Amino acid sequence: MVISHLEPKIVWGYFEEICKIPRLSKNEGNIRIFLKDFAIRNKLRVDEDKVGNILITKEADPGYESRKCIVLQSHMDMVGEKDAETEHNWLTDPIVPIIEDGWVTAKITTLGADDGIGMAAQMAAMTDPGIKSGKIESLFTVDEESGMTGAINLEPGFFNSKILLNLDSEDEGELFIGCAGGIDTVSFFNYKREKAESNKSSFKISVTGLHGGHSGDEIHNGYANSVKVITKVINELDHLFGINISDLDAGNLRNAIPREAFSVVYSKASKDDLISAISNLEKEIRGEFSSSEANLSINIEPYDGNGTIINRSSQENLIKSLQLCPHGVIAWSPTMKGLVETSTNLASVKMDDKIIKVVTSQRSSNDKSKQLLASRIAKIFSDSDAIVKHSDGYPGWEPDTDSEILKITAESYRNIFGTEPVVRAIHAGLECGLILEKYPGLDMISFGPTIKGAHTPEEKININTTQKFWDLLLNVIQNIPDA
Repeated sequence: MVISHLEPKIVWGYFEEICKIPRLSKNEGNIRIFLKDFAIRNKLRVDEDKVGNILITKEADPGYESRKCIVLQSHMDMVGEKDAETEHNWLTDPIVPIIEDGWVTAKITTLGADDGIGMAAQMAAMTDPGIKSGKIESLFTVDEESGMTGAINLEPGFFNSKILLNLDSEDEGELFIGCAGGIDTVSFFNYKREKAESNKSSFKISVTGLHGGHSGDEIHNGYANSVKVITKVINELDHLFGINISDLDAGNLRNAIPREAFSVVYSKASKDDLISAISNLEKEIRGEFSSSEANLSINIEPYDGNGTIINRSSQENLIKSLQLCPHGVIAWSPTMKGLVETSTNLASVKMDDKIIKVVTSQRSSNDKSKQLLASRIAKIFSDSDAIVKHSDGYPGWEPDTDSEILKITAESYRNIFGTEPVVRAIHAGLECGLILEKYPGLDMISFGPTIKGAHTPEEKININTTQKFWDLLLNVIQNIPDA
């Protein structure tokens, strides 16, 4: 469906072009080419650093040379999520946007408005002939969604601005001046395969239909976690009948609440007994999540397995650690009502022939709390004979209520819309903290249109708030003061 007729046309037109280009994290080659071609066509300076971050620069318009230089910032990668049965090649297939009831969403996949709409707004700000401004730098970072390595490896001096507008927020009417830091805790179980007993049959357990969502923005909503659900199912069936795991595949992305999980198991139990037990478990779990998981489905069916299982001690260690591993909100902010301070996401379990890999991700606006939680989770898995590794992590962004760009943006919002914006921090991770490490003293703010369901196939962006986002961005750009 054509979306470039929507208002503001210049923003939606660029977003439509972006949707045609596959751009998962660590596979941003084509989108980098697209951005460089855009700069060349529009006679803008373009620079690329050693990790693939792109900086496009528009010089000041005549008469605006004395204005302070600003940098607009977004990330060029996106999260690729779809239902297991959906056919979509993330390396070659475009995103297909559709319009539904005042929103733009995608057909069967994530939309990539996080942060494709930020990219589109940057491109529009540099090419809209009606905008008169000082010098604008536009920074497009790589790999934000899978590790923020673009921001981590950003070198001092790549851009010159002292003011940064991050365009990676998802709640119109809210101005963000702080965010949580994060770290990943990844556990590896070595295991051996054994031959399944000949008197046992193989079955496939499926957990589907969960809400999922962004592990920063939606961790407090109490959605079910498919890793936790299938762990409970396996444990209960093992208690009732005795089962052996042959395969376990749950969740996908470190920053998405897992939506689906699948396991191949072997058991002496009859098909009817297993189905009856699964039905009872589904009712129990549905009751636990009655207000948030209306589409939860747990099924078991005969399956043609490969005849092998993981050794018993490895199965017991895996299930025990997954049961003990926390998921969800750990602490609320003591200073900002309604803000999660610390949380953890039990994100995924993946197996190959020798290793079981469990990925968890911790967030906190308190660095000590973040480190303590990561250590606590590491101990749970190491006590079950896993090898545990932590990522380098990324820092939070401390709020500055005296920020000049906050005052400018809040005043613009009041003048345009006649209402007071909400000023707050966000529990999701933004690249601002990492960028601030490389550029001390940088004055920053983050804002955007309303996006719901980020990191899920239900991702959608509100059309009306996209116009408001654009209007605000234009007004802020045109009200940047002289240096």
